[in-house]
Amino acid sequence: MANKDAQLRLWRDISPFPVALTSPSKHSPRVLIVGGGVIGLVTAWALLDKGYHVTIVSKEWASFGKAQRLNSQIAGALWEYPPAVCGQHTDAISLLHSKVWAMTSYHIWDAIASSPELSKAAGVRMRGVDFFFPRPIEETPEQLYKMQEIMACGVRGFRRDPGLVQKRDVNPLYGAVDAYEHLAPTIDTDHAMSWLKGLVESKGAKLLTRTLQGDLFEQEDKLRSEYNVDAIVNATGLAGIDLAGDETCYPIRGGLIRVINDGKDFPKIEHALTIGADAAGSTNEIVFIVPRNDNILLLGGIVEPNEGKLDLTLDTPIIKRMRERCERFYPPLKNARLDPEYPLAQGLRPFRKANVRVERELRFHQEAVKGASFMRPSRIVHSYGHGGAGWSLSFGCASDVLRLVEEALLDIVPKPLELEVPGSAPTLKFTMARL
Repeated sequence: MANKDAQLRLWRDISPFPVALTSPSKHSPRVLIVGGGVIGLVTAWALLDKGYHVTIVSKEWASFGKAQRLNSQIAGALWEYPPAVCGQHTDAISLLHSKVWAMTSYHIWDAIASSPELSKAAGVRMRGVDFFFPRPIEETPEQLYKMQEIMACGVRGFRRDPGLVQKRDVNPLYGAVDAYEHLAPTIDTDHAMSWLKGLVESKGAKLLTRTLQGDLFEQEDKLRSEYNVDAIVNATGLAGIDLAGDETCYPIRGGLIRVINDGKDFPKIEHALTIGADAAGSTNEIVFIVPRNDNILLLGGIVEPNEGKLDLTLDTPIIKRMRERCERFYPPLKNARLDPEYPLAQGLRPFRKANVRVERELRFHQEAVKGASFMRPSRIVHSYGHGGAGWSLSFGCASDVLRLVEEALLDIVPKPLELEVPGSAPTLKFTMARL
């Protein structure tokens, strides 16, 4: 795997305390982050603890009423080793980097969850997660390879056990015949977003509500002057189509039913339970049952590429099928009561054709000085296109953004995301031969 020293670590590189690890001086670099979701806030945290001045601009922030919430709040927020069960993460370069990003994030969320005080404050817990399969894992090479990587990568509590089908009371008629389990971070996103926002504010970030429009590259100098910053981080998700001039960005609509998980209507579910779309006979409909907190259980899930409207209801056919599918998988859910405050969560996962983009802006500004023309590198760093994996990849991506911001401030010529992870050992590069 990648050199651990090249990735963020809790307590060494970032601290959950409300004071920056490195206090900035008046001469410290200043960074503008565009986007107030989990990627923007975690990136701000990393930059603040490195001693940067940080301003975050977002068109909206986390909200907690009955109205539509941020995508970062809608997310299932169950950590998964890439590729996730929804199966939309396929680009080889992005997938290779995502495995490192995911493990960096795993260890930081795990460290936060290990402290009772931090776990409660941040809404993060380590839970058992059970993955079920409709045939022996050895019969599906990509699932076998993923399982072998999980066993070797440092995930805690792994065990292969087909007996989990009976132990978790999964309906034997659904078709699950094999399973494995490991511990994974599960995140109460409403709680965590509030905590992250408060944390970066306490460390000195300035939060401004504003909607930016148009290609950031075309207005880079204007924005840098207006906000008095040395670099810009684009963490805007789907807005990358506009702000990064990236026409490959597209939404994948998702929905989750929220039910009460207090043990009164069905045995309280403490483990996350999931099975891929192949068991349901559909490429875009999975079973995703995840405890959100002490009282709420999420039922999912669906994958609807290029659906950009948030007009789902509990009576929409695909949502009704989703609930019926979860009830077939785990029959006691037929008695579940809906969460009266927020029964249906829906959002648009921000994907792009080549998956996650964590790289510097590759276009150059052309300038003329004393009759001579030269090309000046942009100081924009992009971190968008995370799809449904923002929480799983957040700290790992922030680690790379730190490095890229440092390069940008030196006006080093930018390079595209490559088929190699900086600081990695040869074994990580070798895995590409098997992808």
